[in-house]
Amino acid sequence: MIRVAAVGDIHMGADSQGLLRPAFETLPDCADLLLLAGDLTRHGTPDEARVVAREVADLPVPVIAVLGNHDHHDERPEEVTAVLRAAGVQVLEGQGTVVEVEGARVGVAGTKGFGGGFVGRSGSEFGEPLMKEFIRYTRRCADGLRASLHELAEQGCDTRVALTHFAPVPDTLAGEPLEIYPFLGSYLLAEAVDAAGADLAVHGHAHAGTEHGMTSGGVPVRNVAQPVIRKAFNVYHLRGHGHDEAVTAAASADRHA
Repeated sequence: MIRVAAVGDIHMGADSQGLLRPAFETLPDCADLLLLAGDLTRHGTPDEARVVAREVADLPVPVIAVLGNHDHHDERPEEVTAVLRAAGVQVLEGQGTVVEVEGARVGVAGTKGFGGGFVGRSGSEFGEPLMKEFIRYTRRCADGLRASLHELAEQGCDTRVALTHFAPVPDTLAGEPLEIYPFLGSYLLAEAVDAAGADLAVHGHAHAGTEHGMTSGGVPVRNVAQPVIRKAFNVYHLRGHGHDEAVTAAASADRHA
């Protein structure tokens, strides 16, 4: 049994220091790894990233993250990434990483992702150059996710998780205004997950959304934005590829940043 803790949209700033650390220090009792699904900061500044870094530094479980749109706002995502990596966080963008859990190889593939919408109500690579680039950027993110999941399968991972900030399905957006769905995610991410295979897809971004969803290929999707789960993190139990779907097993710390 693989225990995956996950949270996104913690939006930490100078006044957030210490809010999540007590809950994170309980992770060894309930989880094998921690996934951070983007929007870790409020404005994407290195100073805010250092607050996040201190919350997760030296935790006794691996910490794996993707950035979100807030983490790009100050246009210094490379610096934010460097600060987090210096604290031991594995920050992914079109990459995968492997965690060993009691002899099992758990692969996590990550990308921020981007918008564009969902089947029947999505943008396309047509018209003005800016519109074409919008969708092409989303496609590049999805292609990176697909390639990373494939590579993890080739590396013999028993369990694979797709980690994004933007949503791969509309199910987990229920509660958000329909008008903003195209800015909350893209079906291209779900296509990548289904094409390459995964046991779980985790995302954030949709603060007014819903926790549970599923891709058309049957991969469970969980929206772990903190305003949705209302806890420091949720824990999902996985039995491995081809077995039971992810189920919420535990949660910790009602306080959020």
